[in-house]
Amino acid sequence: MQPALRDHQSAETMNELRALNARFIHNFVTSDVPAHDAILHPSFINIWPTGQRWDRATYLKYWATAFDPEVIVYWDVRDELITVVGDVALVRSTNKYTRRDGSEVTGMTTYTDTYLFENGAWKCIQAQLTAVAPEHYPADDTIVSVYIEGKLQPRAS
Repeated sequence: MQPALRDHQSAETMNELRALNARFIHNFVTSDVPAHDAILHPSFINIWPTGQRWDRATYLKYWATAFDPEVIVYWDVRDELITVVGDVALVRSTNKYTRRDGSEVTGMTTYTDTYLFENGAWKCIQAQLTAVAPEHYPADDTIVSVYIEGKLQPRAS
């Protein structure tokens, strides 16, 4: 008997990918390396806005200490867009952040996380970050989640 084919365009799949996106961000804000490692593909690569590429091991080492809630006092996820083509999913969002480390700086970065559906699970095979110019900032009405000083804020009803 052949296994049932999975409908990657289903609401269930989209909800699963939205949850993975939320988990990815939560792992970052909470420095949860084991949980993050579990969603990465063995061939994972990270590409920074500068074009620099990091392999999985380098990326995870960075991940352990990258988010400091005393420095990154505001972090949100907005403008989420998920596209599935076959067994590949592109999960895109923009993060707005406010950093206080001597002076206060606010900016936005868009990311595209590429997931591969393999062996019954979605695994992130590539994360790519792009700086966003202020004239292209997504609006506040696209906010999906907000972290203040590293704590997830309740969603308004």
